[in-house]
Amino acid sequence: MNRPDRKEDEVRRMLETRHPPVPADLAARATEHGSRLLRRHRALRRAAWTLLVVAAIAFAVWASMAEPWLTPPSETTPPLEGW
Repeated sequence: MNRPDRKEDEVRRMLETRHPPVPADLAARATEHGSRLLRRHRALRRAAWTLLVVAAIAFAVWASMAEPWLTPPSETTPPLEGW
């Protein structure tokens, strides 16, 4: 037998055997787990957006106070003697 036929036979054997019993509360547990994951993802997404907005506001406040787009004043000026 070549390899694909052997795998197919294994799958057929697995499908022909009796299926294991499923817990009665499996659907309820899966629903609860899924809703918990959704709440966690929603909270993480909300926290990330809040952090992004706070960082943007902090940057805007810093930029308005420091005005980094302006050139700094010259530290040395030529002497004005002899005018």
